[in-house]
Formats: sequence, C-alpha cells, structure tokens
Amino acid sequence: MYKIIVTGCAGFIGSHVTESLLKQGHKVLGIDNFDPFYPPEIKQSNLSGFIEHPKFSFFENDLTNEETTEKIFSEGADIVIHLAGKAGVRPSIQAPQSYIEHNITATRVVLSSMEKYGIKKMAFASSSSVYGNNPNTPWHEELNVDNPISPYAFSKKACELINHTWHHLYHIDIVNMRFFTVFGPRQRPDLAIHKFTKMMFEGTPLTLFGDGSTSRDYTFISDTVFGICKTMEYLMSHNNVFETINLGNNHPVSLSQLVEKIAQATETTPRIERLPMQPGDVNITFASIDKAEKLLGYKPGVSLEEGLKSFVEWYKNREW
Repeated sequence: MYKIIVTGCAGFIGSHVTESLLKQGHKVLGIDNFDPFYPPEIKQSNLSGFIEHPKFSFFENDLTNEETTEKIFSEGADIVIHLAGKAGVRPSIQAPQSYIEHNITATRVVLSSMEKYGIKKMAFASSSSVYGNNPNTPWHEELNVDNPISPYAFSKKACELINHTWHHLYHIDIVNMRFFTVFGPRQRPDLAIHKFTKMMFEGTPLTLFGDGSTSRDYTFISDTVFGICKTMEYLMSHNNVFETINLGNNHPVSLSQLVEKIAQATETTPRIERLPMQPGDVNITFASIDKAEKLLGYKPGVSLEEGLKSFVEWYKNREW
C-alpha cells in the first residue's frame, strides 16, 4: 500500500480518485483550496463520503502558497496525483492570469516541494485541449501541440513542459495524463452534460454554440479513474519515466447526438437556441488510446448511454 498525495481531492475527478484509492487500502493526503469557480458546498458534498476515513487526511490549501504546500509535502509520500488546477476554456479567456497562477505556478510549487522532500513520482492531469484544432485525428501523443487556442490549453501545455524540466533536473518520474471530456456523477455544473440535464428537467431552452456538428470524446469517470490508478501502478513499478498518455474513449459524439441522448436519458423534449461558436472552442476531440492500452492496459468500458443513465440518476438524487 502507498502513501499518496492527491491535489484537487474535493473536485469531480479528484473525489472519485480519492475514494478509489481509499477502497484499495492506500493512505491519502488530500489537498483542495475550494476555489470559488463553483460553490464550495458542492466540493464539501464530494468529500462527505470519505472525509472521516481513517486513512484520509485533508488539508485546505492553495498550492500557490509555497510555505504551506511545502509543509504538507514534508509529511512525505510515495507518489503525487496532481489533479488540482483551474479548468474551463471560456473562463480562461476572461481571466488568463488566474490560470497562469493556479495551473502553471501551482504545478511548479508542487514539483519544487516534491524535489525538496524526495518524492519522486507524479501523475499529472493534463488535457485534450493541448491539441488545439489539429485536424489529424485521432489525436496521438506524438502530434505537435505547439498551437493551443485558449489560455487554459497553453497553461496545461506549459505544465507538461515544466514537468519535463523537473524530470530532467531532479529525476522525478512523471506521466502527463491528457483527459478527454470526463463526465459522470459529481461532474462540474458548468460542463455541458450537467448544464443540459439541468435545463432539460427545468424546461429551459438549451443554448447550443455552432451548428451541432462539433464533437467530443466523452469519457466516463470510472474509466478515467481506472486510467489514473493504472498510471500510478506504472509509475510505481518503473524508473526513469517521462511519458504522456491520452485517457479518452476513442469515440467522438457530436453535440446534436449528445443532446438527443440526454433527452432520452431524462425523458424530456429539449428546446434549442443556437448561437455562434465561441472563441477557444475546438471542433473535435478524438483520442487515440493505443499507447495507454499498451503501457497501462487501459480500455474504456462504459458507453455514453450507460454513463448518461448513471449521471441522470445521480443528478435526481444529489444532495445540493
């Protein structure tokens, strides 16, 4: 069993990862700053299932604060799963400096704290956004990612570069995990599936950007968590590692198809209002998962329909 630091442990993905690790018997030091990007009550609800777990310790902390972050890392760990960060393409255009601080600077502080206290393994949450609008699909990890089209995307690309520098200088083993539109219970309220489900149940018209042809590679949370845990196992069993992997579903779904499938899952008939495409949005995300399958044994197993059914059931029974 390992001692694991999970940053962003109260978030959507972080809370699921923490739950999974605790069920496996690991000890987890969880860090979250309750960023006001969405109501803190949601994150508190995410924590409620394991906050009292005997192998879980929680630290409310902003990773950009070097002194307090170092103090937590001084307790030591076998590996860091770094999931914390500012998310969202459109908000990053409005407040780019915040993304520089909470993604790039925070990651540098994490890496420096790891180096100072001899923690040599990190699984890092990157994003499919780094691929920009590359027309060469499916996207594989060897593609050039020098053309991000949003501050969020460039912040994640910058973090991958910082990670490589600390790997080179201090021999920290790192895997950059590029997530592809993760969804499921506890999904952030600003994301499409959550927003559309809410609006359909309320009878509010859906605001769709573009003609409905834009596509996303939707990945159910349990598949992403499986990929993260397999990444951890890979890091703990290999040395001198610096890798980048896609954790996606390899099956893009158009916006129009998504709306249709959510309508089926909610048993509603949506009303739709169309607006132009938004700056920073990409036309498609489409993961090649060959490398993840080869290195990790990663293979997604939950279909969009199954995942939406699970999400809608959670949405109807949520506590906030």
